[in-house]
Amino acid sequence: METSDIIPSRPFDDLSAEDWLARVADRNLIDGDLTPGPATLDVMEPAQMRRLAGTPASGEDEVAAAVGAARAALPHWATTNARQRGRLLAKAAREITACSEAIARLLARETGKALATECRGELAVAADLLEFYGGLAPELKGETVPFDPSVFATTTREPLGVVAAIVPWNVPLVLTMLKIAPALVAGNTVVVKASEEAPFATLACAVILNRFLPAGVVNVIVGEGPSCGTALTAHPDVAKITFTGSEAAGRKVYGEGAKRIVPVSLELGGKSPMIVCGDAELDRAVAGAIAGMRFTRQGQSCTAASRIYVHASLYDAFVSDLCGRLETLRIGDPLDEATDVGTIINTRQKATIERYVKLAEASPGARILRLGTLPEPGPVAPDLFMQPTLILDLPADNPAACEEIFGPVCVISKWDDYEEVLAAANASPYGLAATVWTDSLSTALDATRRLNAGYVQVNQNLTIQPNLSYGGFGVSGLGKEATLEAMLENFTRKKTIVFAM
Repeated sequence: METSDIIPSRPFDDLSAEDWLARVADRNLIDGDLTPGPATLDVMEPAQMRRLAGTPASGEDEVAAAVGAARAALPHWATTNARQRGRLLAKAAREITACSEAIARLLARETGKALATECRGELAVAADLLEFYGGLAPELKGETVPFDPSVFATTTREPLGVVAAIVPWNVPLVLTMLKIAPALVAGNTVVVKASEEAPFATLACAVILNRFLPAGVVNVIVGEGPSCGTALTAHPDVAKITFTGSEAAGRKVYGEGAKRIVPVSLELGGKSPMIVCGDAELDRAVAGAIAGMRFTRQGQSCTAASRIYVHASLYDAFVSDLCGRLETLRIGDPLDEATDVGTIINTRQKATIERYVKLAEASPGARILRLGTLPEPGPVAPDLFMQPTLILDLPADNPAACEEIFGPVCVISKWDDYEEVLAAANASPYGLAATVWTDSLSTALDATRRLNAGYVQVNQNLTIQPNLSYGGFGVSGLGKEATLEAMLENFTRKKTIVFAM
């Protein structure tokens, strides 16, 4: 297949999910061309337990080609007028929106997430992030410094160079745009390492970006972490690394950056607490627990409210209401419009989740509640579907209560002492997100001040939103995303210039 057939000049909005898959399967996107990789990895369709398509097993050669293309494209892109860079990203955002249904269906097939509750929304947020950062291009400006009357002092903002962006499989499009949109607006070029578990929707969006941007500005390679990811983070021409993934992998990425003294930003997950006070509105808090646990994403979210602390006066009613609502969620085919909850990403992740549940089951007195009805074999393969699971009466030191599970499993605890519940919420090395549910302004102000988390909400449990600073404390990572300040801090360097008068 010729490149001209893969990236046609006509609009993309008449392409189906199958059309997109045919174009991006078995390929990297390097220097504006979709090129085959040296070997092929199988990408599974979780809901069907069958091979969806192949994707490259990229290594050092592909990394070198992608970084080389980004390096060659850097001088022209970095000196392009910032507002023009922003306009091009905004145009790409509109094209992604026009193609969103087909790409959302492709995303549902490769991730197992429900089309109706998850994938369409992810496309909308991804496009919104491009629009948002495109509009911030004029804010790439420096300062004049009143240092001394005898000199003229000023600062400028410059791009860093080639940015390596490594993204996971759970919300690949949003996390890709959180990284590349500010990097591109700031004048950097990028190499994205897409997850080998779910690369296709990411590649499709990158193909659209390549219609509007010069060749080499956005490159996407696919491969496994030890071969592809390590080669990318170690490449001498990479000037910045931005990574979202597991804590263990993040430590390795941070080490590679330290070897070459290049800036690294990390988002590494969490074990987020949700505190429900005795004066909270019960109906609203229960709805917030379902949204906050990301049950429609099978709990595969770093901000999942996987530790819920409910005041004793509301505990029984809260658990009863939550169980009733979870029973109504439909678990099934991700492409079915009636489906609320799709599948776990793969057998390895499901085994990890089940191991944590078994550790909880082994704890004396613990209660395990599995809610909802699993689908029957037929339209789907039932292997990777899991019910939303609540764990009650579990000691705080059980691994299921204190380690990130990354699945539809939530531990609910009862409390009656405010100081003790704050201490319990903070008794974690993670510090990504937290929520407080109360009708008391003084309680809300006190709790939000004292909770050890970078993203704290009151009476709501939103996901990542453009223009709200996002990022954690502790082992949840380094750096912030989703704002103007994040763009300036993560993807530019400040130069001070002083003139003698």
